Amino acid sequence: MNKDMFTIFALTTLWTLVVAAVGAAVLWQFRRRSLRVTLIVAGLAPMAAALAAVLQSVRAMFISEHDSWVVLWTLAFAALLGLAMTVILGHWITTGSRNVGRRLRQLGTSYDAPEALTGAVPAELADLTNELEMTRKKLAASHERERALEASRRELVAFMSHDLRTPLAGLRAVSEGLEDGVIDDVPGALRQMRSTVDRMTGLVDDLFELSRLSAAPLPTRRSAVSLRELAEDVAGENNEHARASGVCLKLSTPVDDDRLAVQGDPDELTRAVTNLVGNAIRHTASGGTVTLAVDRETDGRVRLAVTDACGGIPDDDLERVFDIGWRGDEQRTPSPAAADHSSGGGLGLAIARGVVESHDGSIGVTNVDGGCAFQIDLPPVATHN
Repeated sequence: MNKDMFTIFALTTLWTLVVAAVGAAVLWQFRRRSLRVTLIVAGLAPMAAALAAVLQSVRAMFISEHDSWVVLWTLAFAALLGLAMTVILGHWITTGSRNVGRRLRQLGTSYDAPEALTGAVPAELADLTNELEMTRKKLAASHERERALEASRRELVAFMSHDLRTPLAGLRAVSEGLEDGVIDDVPGALRQMRSTVDRMTGLVDDLFELSRLSAAPLPTRRSAVSLRELAEDVAGENNEHARASGVCLKLSTPVDDDRLAVQGDPDELTRAVTNLVGNAIRHTASGGTVTLAVDRETDGRVRLAVTDACGGIPDDDLERVFDIGWRGDEQRTPSPAAADHSSGGGLGLAIARGVVESHDGSIGVTNVDGGCAFQIDLPPVATHN
């Protein structure tokens, strides 16, 4: 009995090793083929080894023909079931792999949403596909931002070219008139030339400021700034401008002694608020009112709001008023209601947004009755117990 068991064990081991060696050789030959074929070969090898071992064992044990056929048929059906499951698994993995490959080929070249996954896909491939989809969305968003920045840059170049060409033409005309001696009011011509140069200097300063805000981090110089005192200073500096334009400039601050302090650069914040107030005065008709209000919100943030009487901004343009160089329409002389609420080449609001966002704040605009309101929200100075 022990001898028979040893013989059966030896034959089974021998045939298993032979079939395993053949299967390994075949698998090596198919290593560069489709994963589906490789899985089928990997599934067939152990089935063939088991079938050969059982067949040899049946012969060695002298089992009846009837019982032998029962064993072989049972093993054959089990092998067919294993083969079918291997084919299905190979199909799932192949489909998922091809889908991942297709998404990888489209990554960075096509920003349209790919087709949804079809059929059953293993969890690992599904997770990989989801990661690729998230990467595609990030790349698509980055591509849209790049296109928007490029369009904004082109608009800015066009606008600044016009804004610089016009005063340069005026300077040329006045200088030629002075050279030819056809201008009698020489002091007046010189004052005009100085005014033109000042306006051009303002445009260049705006370009420099915007470039600094966009291309490099702001200096780390930060201190506690009282927005209440800052608003009072800006209102005082712009009172004469408002009076000359026939506009009433009002200042609204809390009745208590709250300084409404924020952490920031006083010069940068003053420039941002000055831009908003100057734009509001410029776009408010004579007899109108501009209100500069500062208060603390319920969440502790400090809000500064500038409300004018410009007549309002079209709803479709509200999201674009902070774009670099945008002026509301394609014309060079936009109407007050749709006009860019920034100065010069359309940089005032873009600079204000850059300053506010560099202070971890937010800026927005909404239409109100008869005009619009620009709001700046800034975090308060952190208190230490």
